[in-house]
Amino acid sequence: MFDFISFIPRAIMQGVPLLFGSTGETLTEKSGNLNLGIPGIMYVGAISGVVGSFFYEQSGNTNTFLMLAIPLCCSLLGSLLMGLLYCFLTVTLRANQNVTGLALTTFGVGIGNFFGGSLIKLAGAEVPAIVLGATSRCFCATLPAAEKLGWFGKLFLSYGFLAYVSVIIALTAAYILKRTRVGLHLRAVGESPTTADAAGINVSKYKYISTCAGSMIAGLGGLYYIMDYTKGIWSSDAFGDRGWLAIALVIFTIWRPNVGVLASFLFGGLYILHMYIPSGMNLAIKELYKMAPYVVTIVVLIISSMRNKRENQPPASLGLAYFREER
Repeated sequence: MFDFISFIPRAIMQGVPLLFGSTGETLTEKSGNLNLGIPGIMYVGAISGVVGSFFYEQSGNTNTFLMLAIPLCCSLLGSLLMGLLYCFLTVTLRANQNVTGLALTTFGVGIGNFFGGSLIKLAGAEVPAIVLGATSRCFCATLPAAEKLGWFGKLFLSYGFLAYVSVIIALTAAYILKRTRVGLHLRAVGESPTTADAAGINVSKYKYISTCAGSMIAGLGGLYYIMDYTKGIWSSDAFGDRGWLAIALVIFTIWRPNVGVLASFLFGGLYILHMYIPSGMNLAIKELYKMAPYVVTIVVLIISSMRNKRENQPPASLGLAYFREER
């Protein structure tokens, strides 16, 4: 029988990085910026946190607050710099957004592997990996009552604090976009920057702020994956294609971060489904199960392209540079 009690928590943990990434990309795309550099930004957010926690652990200190604060601050700073770089190239210099995003992905993965490899040599590890056990235990700490409440505790209370933070950020982003003046201005910039500019809205400011905030949120997804999901183990090219799935989730959720909460957990479950469905020794069947999230992504893209409602379409100026001189 399928073990839902062990599958659902694992699916949620797998979906949290996707939720961080999709929420950050949704905020970015709502301003009209198409940031395909999310995979690289998540990579930089992860390695930045790893670097900070590595040197703190090497110092011999064990302050719990600093073990949480240092990697968090480093991750946010690293992903912020990536967001600023993207904005400088696409908003200030008006470079092509698709090319810039792909370049940032390649750059971010290269940066992560370079510094990760350097730390592995510095630590003198016998295997090509870094283990940050003390920091990981702080990030993985659960509520004290989780183990005493049986299946309820395992399904709802057995996660590190970043998992709950991801849900809070997604719901807050949905509220800001839908219910506040800031969200209205941001959506106006994404739909028609010319009209927004004529109405006195600072287009460049909104693009910078939303893209940088989205990058920082996405960077937390990378940090969560390393510190919580893999229990503090960093190895090169460990992320797989989670960054790209996060971008696909933005379309799947119709640019709604609140819908992204359940959608991310669904994709997280599809990502690990092959581990829970018995396939015996038939490796071909297992590989078919591994295709599940990508098949769903393709189906979603087909369905979304057939929608005719305007509210289900991407921002009208998505991926287009804004030239104020042409207003």
